[in-house]
Amino acid sequence: MKNLLFSVLLLLSLILSPALWSQKYPNPVLTIEGGQVKGVMTSTKGVIAYKGIPFAAPPVGKLRWREPQPVVPWKGVKVADKYGAAAMQVTWDPQSFYGKEWRASGSVPFNEDCLYLNIWTSAAGDKNKKLPVAMWIHGGGYREGFAFEPEMDGGEDWASRGVILVSVTYRLGVIGFFSHPLLSAESPHGVSGNYGLMDQAAALKWIYNNIEQFGGDPKNITIFGQSAGAGSVQSLCASPISKNLVSRAISMSGGGLSNGRSGISLDTAQLANKKMMDFFGKTTLDAMRSLSFDELIRMSQKYADTTKTRIGWSPVIDNYFLKKTFSDAAIAKEIPDIPYMFGYTANDLGDMTKPIADFSALRATQSNKPVYAYLFQRQLPGDSSGAFHSSDLWFIFHSLRHSWRPFTAGDEDLSKTMVDYWTNFSKFGNPNGKNGDAWQPYTIQHPEFMTLDANGDRAELIMTATPRYKGSAFRR
Repeated sequence: MKNLLFSVLLLLSLILSPALWSQKYPNPVLTIEGGQVKGVMTSTKGVIAYKGIPFAAPPVGKLRWREPQPVVPWKGVKVADKYGAAAMQVTWDPQSFYGKEWRASGSVPFNEDCLYLNIWTSAAGDKNKKLPVAMWIHGGGYREGFAFEPEMDGGEDWASRGVILVSVTYRLGVIGFFSHPLLSAESPHGVSGNYGLMDQAAALKWIYNNIEQFGGDPKNITIFGQSAGAGSVQSLCASPISKNLVSRAISMSGGGLSNGRSGISLDTAQLANKKMMDFFGKTTLDAMRSLSFDELIRMSQKYADTTKTRIGWSPVIDNYFLKKTFSDAAIAKEIPDIPYMFGYTANDLGDMTKPIADFSALRATQSNKPVYAYLFQRQLPGDSSGAFHSSDLWFIFHSLRHSWRPFTAGDEDLSKTMVDYWTNFSKFGNPNGKNGDAWQPYTIQHPEFMTLDANGDRAELIMTATPRYKGSAFRR
């Protein structure tokens, strides 16, 4: 009888223990690559945030301009309550348009030790929960920005909808995309540059390996980004190194299919940088690695002024991480066969209607997986800049509270609707959710975009085959 009673009690404990355990330990210590970590409770019930988790070794000293290396282990329990540093970059002019808009420039430390990610989850420690995961890649022309700008403060909103949000920081500019023949010679793959993209791929791999500890499903990872972040999403989908880890992809203001874009070759990029370094007598890796970020920026400016040759740093076609441009890879059916969402804003930096329509139409001929196209056309209140490049960030993260703009009830409704759309897409590959049909995928028979707007107190959502680009906010 005692044995039977003991067996029943043991069975009940096994059945009930996860729930009881989560109540007793609402903020559990997790074991991940590098050691143990504990998050911080947020103001949203049940959501825990983990800030500043390293996903690779600090890329400093001899590791500058090298592929990201494994995490350096730590002792004890790391309390993840503080964001890591932003990547090295030139501080925005506080009087510039975006300096005023984001109110963030100069407010955070910049450091080459910047390979950290941030996680918001409602299922910490529950390996069986299998929540969908969304990895956010910030924009900024591959030269500026960081993962926790005020307009990107949406982790609690996403996690409360059952999607784990992960935001990542990556190397930028001359630190993140510098090519040189000497760097290629020391690389095990014979390449240089693309370090920022490799950082993103390393973060994606880290998520795949560790996200179960946070209640996530490593086989359901959405990557999404805006501007250079959108270009990064496309590169991760084109790269043989990362594409197999992607379950869904969202590209915001990154264009689409561009048949005329060949990309910068590794040879072109590294020879241009070599000429600059030779100009200043920097002919060894030790000499180049000893230069500070500020010295590198001053040198590039002096070189441009003297030789009338401007050096830029961005992704390159290196035949290792990137063998083709995203467009060429898409045409060759070498991108993941997954659902996609592509869109832009009505006053974006350029008219992206045709590139996005072309990509959507191409996918419709290649796959039965959907592409959802959109145009964000809400003319933001407060000035005449309209639906400018990046204006949709306030909405997809429901971060309107951080803005100086006099947003309306209609903006609030539009923002909540967009967070629903984006998180539904992360869950199901369909922005409508399991049963809705308001947003139809782009097809050859119905080549339509969803237009996202607000009217009075309500969001205004209309499908149209004739989305209207209204001209750049900065050229009117």
